[in-house]
Amino acid sequence: MKTYAYDAVLAASEKVDWRVEDLIGGARRLDFTRPFLPESLARTADAPGLAPAERLRMNQIRAHDYLATFGLVEEFILPFVIDHVRPHLSGDDHRVRAFLAFAAEEAKHIHLFKRFREEFRAGFGSECAVIGPAGDVAKAVLSHDSLAVALVILHIEWMTQRHYTESVRDEAGIDPLFESLLRHHWMEEAQHARLDTLMVRSLADGRTEARILSDVREYLSIVETFDGAFRMQAEMNLHALERSTGIRVRESDRAALLAQQHQALRWTFLGSGMTHDEFRATLGALSPAALARVDAAAKSYLPPARPASAAA
Repeated sequence: MKTYAYDAVLAASEKVDWRVEDLIGGARRLDFTRPFLPESLARTADAPGLAPAERLRMNQIRAHDYLATFGLVEEFILPFVIDHVRPHLSGDDHRVRAFLAFAAEEAKHIHLFKRFREEFRAGFGSECAVIGPAGDVAKAVLSHDSLAVALVILHIEWMTQRHYTESVRDEAGIDPLFESLLRHHWMEEAQHARLDTLMVRSLADGRTEARILSDVREYLSIVETFDGAFRMQAEMNLHALERSTGIRVRESDRAALLAQQHQALRWTFLGSGMTHDEFRATLGALSPAALARVDAAAKSYLPPARPASAAA
């Protein structure tokens, strides 16, 4: 299991310096002739019942919900981080500064994603609904035990790393501006994942095995709640597609398309975080039994196996 130190994380964080205004707006425009989200996350290239132009449109809608979801979860990450560091303000200076930088960067990400949604709306030409509202989601998540919430945040941070390194970094076909947004987000989240690891270890210190298992049940309850929300998001995305294109997906294809897109959302936001090696290592160090429970739950969020002919 990897070890991290507050001073090293802070030093790495201070090397990353970007502003929202440098990434989007003005002459920097989204290119709606290109896909935005990598296919391994969007899974729109073979979306049932859609023509190629409609699949491109669906990819862009998925990219919209992708960043909107990050904006939503950072609405509860920000106050949680601030609450976590508040009791330690007179303690280790590197720890305090690292977590305050974490909070400031999350506030910047929320701003970035709001600007993206404004630019997207202007270029796409119609509204795309997303799950929320963020305040209600934050209230529901933050009502859980602190370790359960910290595990959700750790899941999200390592998930972000996995998305960029495995799906975005080597994807040449997506819109360069959207890739830039994801890359700059990833650059700061790399340090957040390390701080979250330290946060989880701190919160778990001194807890009994029974308490940790209880916290993991709460974590899985939050995951299940998001899974239900992503089912609704798949339906919202289909409505957005039909509204923006004027098409009506045939009833014979509708159920298959919704099922495919729901599973894509489940993998993107749930399975890819639950199965990340670093997330699993941290959880396993707390409790092998807790890791076994999460591993068992993660199976339903994995993408379907590709047919042998497709993998060849």
